[in-house]
Amino acid sequence: MLLRGARQAHTWRARGISGLIGLLVAVQALGISAAPATASDRVWKDLREGAGIVILYRHALAPGGGDPSDFDVKDCSTQRNLSDAGRRQARDMGAALRQNKVNVRRVLSSPWCRSRETAELMKLGPVRTMMRFGSTFTAPSAVAQRRESLALKTIARQSNRSGVVVVSSHQANIVDLTGIAPTSGEGIVVRYTGGELTVIGRVPAPAIR
Repeated sequence: MLLRGARQAHTWRARGISGLIGLLVAVQALGISAAPATASDRVWKDLREGAGIVILYRHALAPGGGDPSDFDVKDCSTQRNLSDAGRRQARDMGAALRQNKVNVRRVLSSPWCRSRETAELMKLGPVRTMMRFGSTFTAPSAVAQRRESLALKTIARQSNRSGVVVVSSHQANIVDLTGIAPTSGEGIVVRYTGGELTVIGRVPAPAIR
């Protein structure tokens, strides 16, 4: 009787392990990380040292995609904007940098309302808007390339300066610059060295709450 019970327990353990392996395979196939999203200690160390570093943030959560064809960059009512959850996320983005003692020297933003509001809610200092970090989602390729070039020059100018520069921008722009498509509220940490832009880490987006 005891032997039968042991065999049954072994069978259930084997099934459980098999099921767990199957779940992990399915998660990997979907491109979902099973590990918690946290920046590595090395990334936080680099950010605290802050030599020539820029964080390219995608603005916080703003449900939808793109903007209406007749939008006005100076009129927030015509644009896609942050949700209440996005505003909480933006505050958490700033809090994460403060908690990790990151010395932010300058804050730049796209003039689009969702990016500017993200930067303002992070409360890291005065926000300067720059069209070169504006959305290229609907821009012709020639305009996108020009903005990418100007944005790269802005980043390059930080290479020999102390303190971190925070940029609140858009997914399409960050893809153009780094090849990485960040989620809402995620930051791509870069440094311009040796005549090229180098990605040195990522700051995961705070959880939506």
